[in-house]
Amino acid sequence: MHSLFRALTGTVASYRDGGYAFSLSWRGKGELGALVDSHNALGDALREQRLALVQRELLLDTMVQNTPVAMLLVDPSRRVVLGNVAARKLLGDGAKLEGQAIDAVFANAPDALREAFERGDDGIVTVGVDDEEEIHHLARRSFRLNGRRHELVLLRQLTAELRRQEVQTWKKVIRVISHELNNSLAPIASLAHSGAQLLQRGQLERLPTALATIEERARHLEAFIRDYAHFAKMPAPRLETVPWARFIERLRAQVEFTYEGPTTPEASARIDASQLEQGLINLIKNAHESGSAPREVVLALRRLPEAWRLEILDRGGGMNDAVLANALLPFYSTKRHGTGLGLALAREIAEAHGGRIALANREGGGLCVAVTLPA
Repeated sequence: MHSLFRALTGTVASYRDGGYAFSLSWRGKGELGALVDSHNALGDALREQRLALVQRELLLDTMVQNTPVAMLLVDPSRRVVLGNVAARKLLGDGAKLEGQAIDAVFANAPDALREAFERGDDGIVTVGVDDEEEIHHLARRSFRLNGRRHELVLLRQLTAELRRQEVQTWKKVIRVISHELNNSLAPIASLAHSGAQLLQRGQLERLPTALATIEERARHLEAFIRDYAHFAKMPAPRLETVPWARFIERLRAQVEFTYEGPTTPEASARIDASQLEQGLINLIKNAHESGSAPREVVLALRRLPEAWRLEILDRGGGMNDAVLANALLPFYSTKRHGTGLGLALAREIAEAHGGRIALANREGGGLCVAVTLPA
């Protein structure tokens, strides 16, 4: 009997320590026999639950490690407690990230990734240039784990997805251009034929109306083609040293905004003032059309160690993930009569200056469009 109680005590201690491989053998009957049977049944149940839990953990770990999304789990001390394979490749040259400070991990990342992380918001980040360009979506989520605040940082590569979207967008552009050409050329051809017949019949009084209509459709078509061609054939920027105070004054004469930044004549940058002005006007107009109050549309300028950063801020509705992922694509627009060229043109201008553009939803509502230019 004493040996049975010792065995029961030992198996209970084993259960407490996570060991479930024990079972008891008791030939006796009665209440002690029932107790041993119940104890063995409990051990079997705990063993099956433990096995199922281990299998789920293995499955979850396999999924986390093999997902193409870079994942970093950060503890309350701001250290990485989990970094999957994608995160190691993107941020650690394949080395483990566990134990490192998250700020140190991003300090060694490309500038665009580091700046996006420091902003603290979700957003689209472009790394590299031309054929080596990669586009990522950065997301950060906080939650409590074992009663302590943790953060999950996710970096999803959108390059391939956006390339597919770009192909679809160009197909849409071709359809739009074809439709617009047909809408103008068909009546022009018809009216030209009618005008020739009017001349043959000597009905000259109706000829000015036909010619005026032909002229109106031709000018509409000319303006349509010019707008689209301007985006495709934007010239290289002509850089010159421009004081920011003078640039901001010119910009304010064309569009309304609240300015936050330096006003001294010494603060200047090498830019193509006309091109940058055009890009910023598009961005500021978008901010006004977002539903934001005019006074909350802000142009903020600040000096970084080796760059200038322009932020167009609003308190409108922001962008959902789908729009955020596609907003910089040429001809992508959520507006009924929009051309989809405003943001794309601003991106082209920023990149032609050797800079970049990034979009992020603001905490508390609204959008931040950040344009970074070399100092």
